[in-house]
Order: sequence, then C-alpha cells, then structure tokens
Amino acid sequence: MVKYKKYLQEETKKELGFIDYTDFAEDEFADARLAFATDSKFCLSVVANDGFPIHKKKEVAFAGRSNVGKSSLINSVTNVSGLARVSNTPGRTQMINFFSQGDKFFIVDLPGFGYAKASKESIKQWSQLTRDYLLGRKELETVFFLIDSRHGIKEIDENIMEILDKSAVSYQIILTKFDKIKKNEVDNLLLKTNEKISRRPAARPGILATSSKDKFGIDLLRCLIYRIIKH
Repeated sequence: MVKYKKYLQEETKKELGFIDYTDFAEDEFADARLAFATDSKFCLSVVANDGFPIHKKKEVAFAGRSNVGKSSLINSVTNVSGLARVSNTPGRTQMINFFSQGDKFFIVDLPGFGYAKASKESIKQWSQLTRDYLLGRKELETVFFLIDSRHGIKEIDENIMEILDKSAVSYQIILTKFDKIKKNEVDNLLLKTNEKISRRPAARPGILATSSKDKFGIDLLRCLIYRIIKH
C-alpha cells in the first residue's frame, strides 16, 4: 500500500481535493478487495453500437487520450496481467472492450482519443462508436476520465468533458503516471486540474492519483469503483 506522503505534504491533500484513505471506511476496503478477488475476464469487443451486450449489470468505463496508460491501469485494478492489451503504439485500442468482474459488474475499455495510426475513416468510426456508448448506455454508472500527470488537462480533454457535461454523463478525474512527475510539480498540477474541473457540472468531486508502476492509488480506485457500483 503506497502512501501519499511520498508525493506531497499531508496538509496539502484536502486543500487540493485529493482523494485519500480517509475518504473510505475500513469495510469499504474489505468489500472492494472481495469484489476484485474474482478474476476479471474478457467478454467481447464491439465495433458497432448494435453489438453492445444486453445485461442488467452496472458498468464503469475508462476513457482518456491515447498513451495515457489506460490499459496498464485496468490491468492493475483487476490484478490480471494482460487483461487489457498494452501497446507501445498510441491509439491501438480501436474497439470498445468489455470485461466482466465476476458476476458483479463490467469494466469497459473505450478507445483512446487524440492520436492513432489509422485512416481518418477508421478514426471517425470508433469516435462515433464511443460517442454512441457514452450518450446512450443506461448501464453506465460513471466514466473514469484519465489524465496523464505529466501533461495535465489539454484542450482535447476539455472537448470531451464538454460533451459529457452537456449529456449529464458523470465522470471522475483520475491522474495516471503520478510516479513520473517531480514532487515540486504536484501542487501546480492539482491546482490547475481543480481549476479546470471545478465548474464542470458532470465532474465528480475530488482527484484520484494513480501509478500502475508502483501500484500507488490502485486500492483507492478499487474502493471508488465498488462504492459507485454498490449504490
């Protein structure tokens, strides 16, 4: 269990909207561990909106720019190496992938946006597919919107947030690759991130920082997923 004090001062956390261990009860940690004790399994990949699975379970989706570390984060959260395919080529995920978490809920891996070595027609096709999913999926509880800690929120991220805001699709900001920034850069990153999401109506409160490399924040993300799914 990697503690936040490695990255920032204790008194700074709450001021900057950091989600930490004090935001969860002990039984939530226990329940979250139990929920993720069952292996996650790949179910299907969808290339058109008529292929979305029909079921009565809740879903949480992971979205973000290409190369934000989405696949690595999903693998860390589920503790299943290789569940989501990790590639050195940005934009490799070009379908919507569904993973079942036991019989409890689904984790949905959305195509990365912002870069891809593919034709314009292909990019247009999976961009529309993602939009169809986000705007019309009643099983979707929330979107975990991933932001690379090294770069912060960019204009392309804000464009997607605008769509989510207008469509009343709830999303939670998750910082990835938090181990790759210097400690003296943390406060500025959090301040700017807070500034950009504070007035967004569909953004859930708080910022959760993660690192797939050292598993920092992974147990908190599991707790957050469990809390959302449970209610």
